Amino acid sequence: MVEVTLWGSLSAVAGGKARHEIEAKDIRELFRKLAEQCPGIEPWIDRGIAVAIDGTIYRDTWSKELPPGAEIFLLPRLAGG
Repeated sequence: MVEVTLWGSLSAVAGGKARHEIEAKDIRELFRKLAEQCPGIEPWIDRGIAVAIDGTIYRDTWSKELPPGAEIFLLPRLAGG
């Protein structure tokens, strides 16, 4: 079980709930289970969400394992030029 904090607009699309406890072994499973709990977040996942695990940001690394007790933040991707 990991505790995930949704940052910024992600908490709004998850019904205003910023923290979620989810049983997941890797980022892929985390995204799948989070989408089951909060269907409004699925389009954001499809567009890309950055995952910070213990202060390190991972992008497009869905097989990254989630260590027990890790501090996990999900952040919407920033676009720009």
